[in-house]
Amino acid sequence: MIRLNRRHALGLMGATAGGLVLPGYLRAQGARPSVTVAVQKITNNNTLDIWNEQSNVGERVFFPNLWEGLILRDWMGDQGPLPGLATEWSRIDDRTLQLRLRQGVKFHNGDEMTAEDIAFSFSPERVFADTQPAGGTTIYAENYKPATGKDLPANVPGIGRRLWPALQGIEIVDKYTVRLRNAAPDVTLEGRLYSHGSQIANRRAWDEAASYAEWAAKPITTGAYMVGDYRPDVSLTLLAFDDYWGGRPPLEKIVFVEVPEVASRVNGLLSGEYDFACDLPPDQVAQVQETDGFEVQNSTIWNHRISVFNTENEILADPLVRRAMTHAIDREAIVQALWGGMTVVPPGLQFESFRGSDMFIDGWAPPEFNPALARELLAQAGYKGDAIPFRLLNNYYTNQVSNGQIMVEMWKQVGLNVEIEMKENWGQIHEPVGVKGVRDWSASNTINDPITPMVVQFGPNGEVQQKRDWTNAEMNELSQVMESSTDRAQRKKAIARMLEIAERDDPAYQVLHQNAVFTGMRSDLNWKAAPAFAMDFRAGNWPGKA
Repeated sequence: MIRLNRRHALGLMGATAGGLVLPGYLRAQGARPSVTVAVQKITNNNTLDIWNEQSNVGERVFFPNLWEGLILRDWMGDQGPLPGLATEWSRIDDRTLQLRLRQGVKFHNGDEMTAEDIAFSFSPERVFADTQPAGGTTIYAENYKPATGKDLPANVPGIGRRLWPALQGIEIVDKYTVRLRNAAPDVTLEGRLYSHGSQIANRRAWDEAASYAEWAAKPITTGAYMVGDYRPDVSLTLLAFDDYWGGRPPLEKIVFVEVPEVASRVNGLLSGEYDFACDLPPDQVAQVQETDGFEVQNSTIWNHRISVFNTENEILADPLVRRAMTHAIDREAIVQALWGGMTVVPPGLQFESFRGSDMFIDGWAPPEFNPALARELLAQAGYKGDAIPFRLLNNYYTNQVSNGQIMVEMWKQVGLNVEIEMKENWGQIHEPVGVKGVRDWSASNTINDPITPMVVQFGPNGEVQQKRDWTNAEMNELSQVMESSTDRAQRKKAIARMLEIAERDDPAYQVLHQNAVFTGMRSDLNWKAAPAFAMDFRAGNWPGKA
């Protein structure tokens, strides 16, 4: 039974027949329902390419509805691996993984997925360009013809090597069997296959597209929903793909609408314009919860909010100043003031899931809140009060501006002069012109191993070093250990030392708190939120079980 609150009822009663606007769940005239989801941002780079859009907002619209990999992530469970486009996989050796493909999988253009699509999806034309794997060279399968060349965005090959530093290529064994070959040993090959980026695209659609931009606006994938219409900075419409291998999708369409302002997302939800409103700050939860017929689902997720230091800044080049900044922040106070205690301060850049592989460093904690120590460190550094810029986005992250303002005040209390510079987009955040200082970011665990985020984001191929924010020679040596060693004890020793370097000796960042997601929705939908940015609208989660 559909339940309407008083506001919905009055709106429907007062509307004329010709001007009646129904919420998404009533628009389908007896067919499958459609939903409208209000998000603060659809993509950062105005692209639907999984490699070009490595972001929190991209995760929400990409997964698990549009893009799929050989191994899937258990979005509604422990975030671990599940059979996906591959039904089984096994190790040939420490550099080679063999996978058996699921037969009968259809792409959105009707093509059957085969080994050739897998080889293409990890090819130089698609991802790596002319970059070479660490410790080896690119290999092509003998029975694979290279795909049509496209002008890849300059950042894509770098991102490709960030996640797959030693991947040489895919060997086609037969139509439904492939071997992934690495130039170096890697205990995380399986995990990398369900990380953000390693999803499968249709070879023919790539070849037939007139340009990369044309392809990236409507990539042909295997997901339960396919791209119907994409208007950058406005909306993305996904349509049901009835030939989906996992069963008929339960929704006719999903419309993601970009609504930057929190108040507009909340008002649109409560008026019936939207069925979901994402990224609500904790102080908006009560308004939604107290309105009949609505609820807010929330959970902490595998993502930590952090601040990154730029050591090309003459002041921040001194690690004593950066250490002082980390000791000046009262993280618990921020969690209570801005999050109402609904998230936690994690033990540094670690996730509980690391315990499954015995890679969690017990006893580790973020730098203590110690203003006296911060002042002492600044005195040792000879800091004279010069301004340190803090490039800040307008609430790309929930509570971002408020969090930034609080940190500036905390830094001020120990004598640090940090000045906020508001920016409109990530391009301005990373703009090399001008003096950099501090910037906000987040760090995710995507493959259940500390290689993410530590090596992927802060290692030699990571964004921090590529953007010239920070570098450390010992960190880079240890990154190689993490990427190529098969000795668990050696890897655990390496990650313990990396935490010491990046959070104590030569701070690259400071961890603030674990991220949490708050999603407002209509209660009668019985949909359940994943412990992630991703929103699962596949059959198993619609309607969810009450």
